[in-house]
Amino acid sequence: MGCFKILKTIMFLFNGIIVVAGGAILGVGVWVKVDSGSLLGFLGSIKNAPGELSQVLNVGYLLIAVGAVLLLIGFLGCCGAAKESKCMLLLFFVIVLIIFIAEVAGAIAVLIFKPLVAGLINSVGEEAVKSIKRIYDSDSDFTALLNTTMYGLTCCGFYGYSDFTGSPFTNRTQQYPGPCCNGSLCDQEEARGMNVTGCLGRVGELIEENAVVLGGVALGIGALEIAAMVVAMTLYCKIGK
Repeated sequence: MGCFKILKTIMFLFNGIIVVAGGAILGVGVWVKVDSGSLLGFLGSIKNAPGELSQVLNVGYLLIAVGAVLLLIGFLGCCGAAKESKCMLLLFFVIVLIIFIAEVAGAIAVLIFKPLVAGLINSVGEEAVKSIKRIYDSDSDFTALLNTTMYGLTCCGFYGYSDFTGSPFTNRTQQYPGPCCNGSLCDQEEARGMNVTGCLGRVGELIEENAVVLGGVALGIGALEIAAMVVAMTLYCKIGK
């Protein structure tokens, strides 16, 4: 088997996997949005599952978008290699290149503008705390989303338990939410003594704990993107010769 045929086979198989993965993700996203009743029934059947678990329905649109992009990339690469279409291969190369440049630009921006990013996070934090103090317990969607985040990450508020001081929930119950108290409601003294980490701090801890894994995944994805672009351009140049 010649080098050209080997490259075609690699391109076809690699993008075939992407097509399958994209189709599966897209299918799950569509099912989540279209058949939400069945999903809610399934989630409700899980023993001791928190009610906020139903917020997973909001992930449907993200799954649809990711699945559609993967399908497009996989289709262009797979069909471009199989049919030896220079147009499809070029489109595949351009899309992957745009994604790669966006990833690199994002990483560089985070490194260069780290102080600006920190300031932006603080601004977001101030608004998050204001929202907690204003509508936690009075807005069901916001409350459910925040509870899901806190239970999922094992954290309390944005910065800590004090975020809930003066909120509708604390004013009504004179207590603090379960995530701030290791699962059950508690008063201010107990919440202060437990000192559960805020969600911002918890996310930082998770990033530090998994820095090596995240770095490896990022490098792996980058390497795959570069390899895919090299193979696509090699086939593009060889087609017709």
